[in-house]
Amino acid sequence: NHTLLTDFVLSGLSSSPGLQHLLFFALCFIYSMTLIGNLLICTVTVHPTLHTPMYFFLRVLSFLDISTASVVVPKMLVNLLSEDRSISYMGCVTQLYCVVFLGATEWYLLAAMAYDRYVAVCSPLRYAATMNTRACLSLVLLSCCSGKVVSVVQTAWVFTLSFCGPRRINYFFCDIPPLVVLSCTDTSPYEKQIVSATVLVIFTPFCLILLSYACIISSILKISSAESRHRTFSTCSSHLTVVTLYCASGTLIYLQPKSSNSQDTKKILALIYTTVIPTLNPLIYSLRNKEVKQVLIRVM
Repeated sequence: NHTLLTDFVLSGLSSSPGLQHLLFFALCFIYSMTLIGNLLICTVTVHPTLHTPMYFFLRVLSFLDISTASVVVPKMLVNLLSEDRSISYMGCVTQLYCVVFLGATEWYLLAAMAYDRYVAVCSPLRYAATMNTRACLSLVLLSCCSGKVVSVVQTAWVFTLSFCGPRRINYFFCDIPPLVVLSCTDTSPYEKQIVSATVLVIFTPFCLILLSYACIISSILKISSAESRHRTFSTCSSHLTVVTLYCASGTLIYLQPKSSNSQDTKKILALIYTTVIPTLNPLIYSLRNKEVKQVLIRVM
C-alpha cells in the first residue's frame, strides 16, 4: 500500500522571506565568482607555457568545480524566489548521481595532484618520465571511473529504499542524508554501507594526500634556500587547508546520514562543500601562482 512518489519538495536554506532575498544575492555573487575564477583557470592553463601535468590537473579540477556548483546552485537560486520548490523524482535521482559522482571524482583527483607534487619535489629527475601525458590521462580517467562506480552504487542504494511518508526534503538539494531520513524502511544496513563508502571515498584519498605532503615537507626541509622553503611551505599549507576543509565537511555530512537533529548544521556544511570550496580552489591552487598570474596578465 505504499504511495508511489512522483516528486519531492526541497525546503531550502531558510523559510524567512527577507533572508531568502539576501541569500539569493549572496549566492548569485558566489556562483558568479566560481564561474569566473574557474573559467579563467580553464582558459589560462591552455597557454603553451603552462603545458605541464600540474596545470592539466588544475584545469580538470576547475571543470569539476564548475560542474558541482552548476548542479546545485541554479536550482537553489530558483527555489529562493519561487513558491514551487518541487523537484521530480528523476530530477532528484539525477542531481544525487551528479553530486556524488563529481564529489568522489574530485577527491580522487586531489590525491592524483598530491602524487604529482610528490614526484615533482621528491624525484625531480624522474618527473618528466613518470608524469607523462599517458600517466596524467590515466590518473584522470581512473578518478572519473572510480567516481562513477561510487555514484552508481550510492544512488542505487538510496533509491531502492521505500519513500512512503512525507516528500519534503529538509535540504536545498537531493543528497543522501536527507533522503535516508525520509525512508520508512529499516536503513541500518545502508548506514553501515555509507560509513564504508565515506572511508573509501574521503579518508583513503585524504591519507594518501597527507602521506604525499609529509614526504614533500621532508624534502623541503633539506632545501638550503630559506625563500624557496617558505614559498613551498606556503603552497603546501594552502592546499592542505582546502583539503582539510573539504574532508571535515564531507565527513560530518555523511557519517551520520539518519541524524535529523543536525540537519541545519549539515545544510551549512553542504553549502561550504558545494558552493564555497569551488570558489576558493582557483584562488588557492592557481591565481596565487606567479606563472599563472603572468600568463593571465599577458592574455588580458
